[in-house]
Order: sequence, then C-alpha cells, then structure tokens
Amino acid sequence: MPRENAEESIKAPYERTIHHVVAPEEEGERLDTVVASVVPGLTRSQVKRMADGGWISVDERRGRAGGRLRPGQRLEIHLPPPVQARAVPEAIPLTILHEDSHLLVVDKPAGMVVHPGAGVASGTLVNALLHHCGDLSGIGGVLRPGIVHRLDKNTSGLLVVAKNDETHRALQAQFMNRQVAKTYVAVVFGVPGSETGSMSMPIGRHPVDRKRMSTRSPGGRTAVTHWRVIRRFFHFSILEVDLITGRTHQVRVHLQGTGHPVVGDRVYGGRHRSQELSNPLLRSRIRGFGRQALHAHRLGFIHPITSRDMSFTSPLPPDMQELVSVLEEHDAP
Repeated sequence: MPRENAEESIKAPYERTIHHVVAPEEEGERLDTVVASVVPGLTRSQVKRMADGGWISVDERRGRAGGRLRPGQRLEIHLPPPVQARAVPEAIPLTILHEDSHLLVVDKPAGMVVHPGAGVASGTLVNALLHHCGDLSGIGGVLRPGIVHRLDKNTSGLLVVAKNDETHRALQAQFMNRQVAKTYVAVVFGVPGSETGSMSMPIGRHPVDRKRMSTRSPGGRTAVTHWRVIRRFFHFSILEVDLITGRTHQVRVHLQGTGHPVVGDRVYGGRHRSQELSNPLLRSRIRGFGRQALHAHRLGFIHPITSRDMSFTSPLPPDMQELVSVLEEHDAP
C-alpha cells in the first residue's frame, strides 16, 4: 500500500495529481519504484513512460524513472486523463456477489488473469466485465478499465471493480489509506508454534530474478501481514491472513519468510516441500495441486457513493475444499 504522506488533488477535468513527500525509509530508492508503490495499479514500465512523457516531477523538475530519491523531496505525479477502454468484450461467465450503478464485487476463479497484458489478450476478467457491463471506468487504462486492485492469476477470490471514474478514484483512495479490509485463507506447509503472528519484512523486487519478489531486496517497501491458525494438521496448517499493506505477492512472500510457504506455490517454495512427506499418496496429492492454495476470502470497504459499509465473503473454491479433505483423510494429527 502507498505511504500515508501521499496526497491527491484534481488539477483539471479528468486529470489527477498525486503529491508525495519522500520518506526517510525511501532514501536511495528509484523514482519508478516509489511511484509504483504510491499509485495503486501502476507498473514500473508505466511509470517510466509517464516520466519520459513529463508527467512526473521531483522538486518541480522533470523526474527520471531510474533517478534515486532523497528524503524530503516532493513528487508530483500527474496521471493522464482517462481513456476509453479498448479491451475486447467476451462472453465469459462471472460470479457476481454485488452490483449497482457504481461498482461490482466479483469472485474470480483461479486460472483467470485479471486484465490483458504481455502475452495475454483474451479470457481475462476485464474481457468478461466489458461484456457484462458494457462500460467501465477508464482510469485503469485501455487494458485495465475499472481495475482498482488485482489478484494473481492462480489466486482465487474477491475483487471490487469500478464502473465510473468517480468511484474508481474514491476506491483507490481507500486502498491508499489502508481502509480496505482484505482477508485470505491459505493452506501452508508446517504448523506454526503460536496461534497468531505478524510479518513486517519489507518486500521488493528480487535482486536476481526480476519476476519474483523478496524480503531481501535492498529497495524493499514496508509490508505488514497478520495471520492466525484456523486449523492444524500433522504436516500442514490452514491460516487466515490479513493484509495491512498490499505489496505484489505479499502473502506468498511473507508466508515463505515464516517457513510456511503456500501449498502449490511453484515460485515461493510451496512445491519442493512435498518431497519431505513420507506418505506417498499424500505426497502425490500435494504435488498434484495445480496452483497456490490461496483464496481472497473476505473484502470490506466503504461504498464511495452511499457511504455504506460493504463486506463480502467467498467460500473456499472446490479445489481447495478437496485439498482440505485430502488433509483430513491423510494428515490428521
């Protein structure tokens, strides 16, 4: 999640400017890294294009994406005006928990990418939403209309989507100010020694493998995760995980850091641990689980227009229910 010292203002019709003062812990970090953290939904490649186009200034001078920052410097991030969404509508079934004229809450299945991107042009949540709604907020860009936050392709669960720009801006502000409640359920290797715990290790891009995140990155950003055990087995546990911040891959990276990687997570150590299992049937079933056993279970926010408290819950999807049944049968203590 972005820092609390980021402020937002509207400078012109459909143009938004975010002001951010570089914090002491951000000293030496690259401009693109900080801006991508301050503004939900922006990638570093997008930030570079914005910087090259003169949309970002540092102390009233044109910013460079790779420029290193000093505490106290003032950033002005001028977000380009919204553009019409151009992703192609597709008739893909959706599970919708709530819909009104301003937003909708969907239950994304595992295996579905949230928005088109490199190598993925169709079959995404955005393609399905455009077919269902006809139009969405353009703030996310031509390939990410309405998308305020994301889930990894192989993480299932709840997402809120904005239908118009006013709602999009207000929801983004709630994410920036850490007012959105996000709770996940994860099946992990091992049994924690306590009932609850927290991780506050910074998360940043892995220094060698740029597709991964790491708690050992020199440019890591503050990340806070709380967890509690909701069920114990002999070799596994089911955890309920609350995100205070919202870094990329945060749950997966932090649980790996506790020594309890998510079952099925091929990137963050949740696959090779199955080799330690002596029961061949259990080992085979765990190795055969086709994705990280992670589900966005609860989502809570304030409706930007009605000011109502909104709270939604999604049950475990069938594949995770089956995984729990396997543990009940073969790994009960």
